[in-house]
Amino acid sequence: MAGNSRRRGAIRKDGTKKGAVVGSGGQRRRALRGKGPTPPAEMRPGHPAQRRAAHQDAAAAKAGQAGGRRPGRGGADTDGPETVFGRNPVVECLRAGVPATALHVAQATSADERVAEAVRLAADAGIAILEVPKMDLDRMASGALHQGVGLTVPAFQYAHPDELLELARRSDRPPLIVALDGVTDPRNLGAAVRSAAAFGAHGVLLPARRSAGITAVAWRTSAGTAARIPVARATNLTRTLREYATAGLMLAGLDADGSVSIDEFDLAGDPLVLVVGSEGRGLSRLVLETCDVTVSIPMSGPVESLNASVAAGVLLAEVARRRRALR
Repeated sequence: MAGNSRRRGAIRKDGTKKGAVVGSGGQRRRALRGKGPTPPAEMRPGHPAQRRAAHQDAAAAKAGQAGGRRPGRGGADTDGPETVFGRNPVVECLRAGVPATALHVAQATSADERVAEAVRLAADAGIAILEVPKMDLDRMASGALHQGVGLTVPAFQYAHPDELLELARRSDRPPLIVALDGVTDPRNLGAAVRSAAAFGAHGVLLPARRSAGITAVAWRTSAGTAARIPVARATNLTRTLREYATAGLMLAGLDADGSVSIDEFDLAGDPLVLVVGSEGRGLSRLVLETCDVTVSIPMSGPVESLNASVAAGVLLAEVARRRRALR
């Protein structure tokens, strides 16, 4: 009964081995040790995120063994490898000559002419063709529709901005470099790279931040021309443009409210850097202030602005036309 401290076992005798118990874990050797904070999903054995991370690490290691496109001076920064999924995108990449390390084909995939063409193009290009279980391709795609095929594209290796200057100086044509400011759509980037290569530019300059990179989508849109023209990344685009200006190149920024029209601006003989901004935001303030001149494209229709890659193509075509006229 309550308060009866004389009953047997009510009070522990001195000298007994059993000590005080704190919580449910005991003390010293008998104490339970906590497991600490829950690790991130990528570090939990058996977790889907951990398996995806392990696969990406393996793909990165394989890409590193295969080698890159063109190392930049002092170690150019690179993006990670990625995999293109879907029968049409994979075939388009292979047709465009996008460098790839492996073509993954799911077992028991119903082969149509696109799968057959993808396998044939990969074999002709010396790309490894791997037949994998469908569940492995499901994990690689993280739930995205893959249609039984995936193409692993290695990390693109960028040139150093100084390499563009050196290449332009060694050329027998007046220097022409295209700088893209804030173009975040990889399709726009790929199309701009394609235009730059088509109209004789010596290279394309991108900012390292707030810009699309040469991803598989950009590779496909550029139709493989990203392998034929150097693409450099600048840690600070404004500073790099100022260095180009110090080296003697004129900075011409494309702007809807430009001070001169392309019809009035001399685009022919001077060493040029054509700076193109995004369709919505245009050129950033610092880049706009750095430009020597701003150029506009006159339009007679109801459209207020052009897609960044289209605007770059128009300007590059006009430069190429005038330079041909001088020969």
